[in-house]
Amino acid sequence: MIHYSKGRVPRQAHVGIPEGLFEEEHGREGFSGRVSQFYRLHPPTEYTRIEGPLRPRGINTYALDTPDRRDPQGAPLRVFYNDDVAISISRRSEAMPYCFRNADGDELHFIHKGKGLLRSEYGPLRYEEGDYLVIPKGTSYQIVPDRSENFSLVVETRGQIEFPERGNIGHYAPFDYGVIETPEPEPIEDDGHEWELRIKRRGQMTSVFYNFCPLDVAGWKGNLTVRKLNIRDIRTLLSEGIHLPPSAHCTWQAPGVAICTFMPRPLETDPKAARLPWYHRNIDVDEVFFVHSGSFSFSGRPTGRGAGVLTLNPQGLHHGPKRADLELAQKEWRKDARLEGCAVNIDCFGPLEATPEADAPEAKFAF
Repeated sequence: MIHYSKGRVPRQAHVGIPEGLFEEEHGREGFSGRVSQFYRLHPPTEYTRIEGPLRPRGINTYALDTPDRRDPQGAPLRVFYNDDVAISISRRSEAMPYCFRNADGDELHFIHKGKGLLRSEYGPLRYEEGDYLVIPKGTSYQIVPDRSENFSLVVETRGQIEFPERGNIGHYAPFDYGVIETPEPEPIEDDGHEWELRIKRRGQMTSVFYNFCPLDVAGWKGNLTVRKLNIRDIRTLLSEGIHLPPSAHCTWQAPGVAICTFMPRPLETDPKAARLPWYHRNIDVDEVFFVHSGSFSFSGRPTGRGAGVLTLNPQGLHHGPKRADLELAQKEWRKDARLEGCAVNIDCFGPLEATPEADAPEAKFAF
């Protein structure tokens, strides 16, 4: 791939940016396709207003009253979706009085708050804050929270959720595959009452009833199963000399979607290296960002993002750090400053639609 160089540019992208210029990436296929860097006189996020449908969205998810919070028979609340993925919020506080099977796709549950038990045909798995739970398409399961409200980010994908290719990184980074937990079978025996199994297919629900619990599996073998990974077992990839793109922190992927985990990390020690994500318009990707803990202020707008905030940066519109954050990171690099908090980033290669609940006035976040 031939790279051209015109005008005032650094010798190395993301390192030694000329004084008074701001770097922005124009790239295809996320951060893996053809790409060029612009060196601009102004940060491209410093717009004064937007007119038209292409705009960022910010949601205070704590203000969302989900159906499964109001009623144990309810389901999570969908906020964004396309043909490949649906992103929902669950705030369940009581056990599901039924079993559920998704015949439309895989599910990834990120546990933001709370703890409890995931029962499935593969067996029970305890979950807690910071856990990723992967539930394969067609698996029957039941969620049983511990006494208090659970809060989960739920990602439903059309295709299978898998680990991304690691290439030369090897088997043990950013986490050892051996830390993945899978369940031991523990069949729920007949307790004398009727059980309902709800099956979702093409967005419609069908209920199948049994005189025994459908989670009655006494043994299983194979390589398809429920899996659990906690973020504390993720060891963030680092480079002292150059800032790595968000794709370096990819944890899960499925056709049309990539899920990345951003963890606290030391900044780059090279004083000439960029230490924050560069401006980019990610023309092929809608980027959804959920703050799990701490605070992130890299939206390019006046307000930072705290825990529970969910944002959407759509394809074609610039996003990146605020000017003040860039200046501070370059000035205080010797302090080994750390990015605050943890976040889940969901890159969607098809444009997302927003549900009416995503635009509810009470849930809007200044963005």
